[in-house]
Amino acid sequence: MRLEALLFDVDGTLADTERDGHRIAFNQAFLQAGLDWDWTVSLYGELLSVTGGKERIRHYLDHYRPEFRRPADFAGFVANLHKSKTSIYTRMLEEGGIPLRPGVKRILEEALNANLRLSIATTTTPNNVTALLRSTLGADGERWFEVIAAGDIVPAKKPAADIYLYALEKMRLAATACLAFEDSENGLLASQGAKLPTIITMNDYTVNHNFATATLVLDHFGEPTQPFQVMQGDVGRHTYVDVALLQELHQRHSGS
Repeated sequence: MRLEALLFDVDGTLADTERDGHRIAFNQAFLQAGLDWDWTVSLYGELLSVTGGKERIRHYLDHYRPEFRRPADFAGFVANLHKSKTSIYTRMLEEGGIPLRPGVKRILEEALNANLRLSIATTTTPNNVTALLRSTLGADGERWFEVIAAGDIVPAKKPAADIYLYALEKMRLAATACLAFEDSENGLLASQGAKLPTIITMNDYTVNHNFATATLVLDHFGEPTQPFQVMQGDVGRHTYVDVALLQELHQRHSGS
């Protein structure tokens, strides 16, 4: 079976958005709401074990601020706080503050030129995805992707496989025709729950995650002048991810 599509996570995979993007936006939203909450770099690393921004806020209150008096409309409070955070974050993206990780744009362009189909599968909100793609790929950045599966479009977020299963259904593709790209253990659990062979590009927050079942684990995708470091897997003589390597990995995985 030939490789037909690539499915990408967003935060931490396409761009290093977490530490200097989402975390900063959360803190600014808290400040604007008159809250004295401060998500430090180390604390945010712990909170990343929970996927989804609204879910992360609830987890923080449950485990770190149990004394906080919750308003009568707690769901609305959390939703409004998260909406404010998203607005701040998208403004940061529009100002060009968060670039794509090494090799990402090149891989996307090579994949399209090779007639591979592209999809997004992420727990972040659609507005966040749109803002990142437009700020890094141009005004038509969304159109590079056939399906953008994001946010609350499915009830269960990663590590549940729902978002990947949704994307596969929309593309009418079997998992065996695809490769997934992730950066975290929760993401790997989600993609492999959908039976997708998965390539991991780690970041500072996920360097100690368990990626034992991943097809390949790298520090980043690499460029011709910026080789990747291989933590797990066989890349032959390749020093950066390109379509040829992806096809080799897929053939090896599928046994074809």
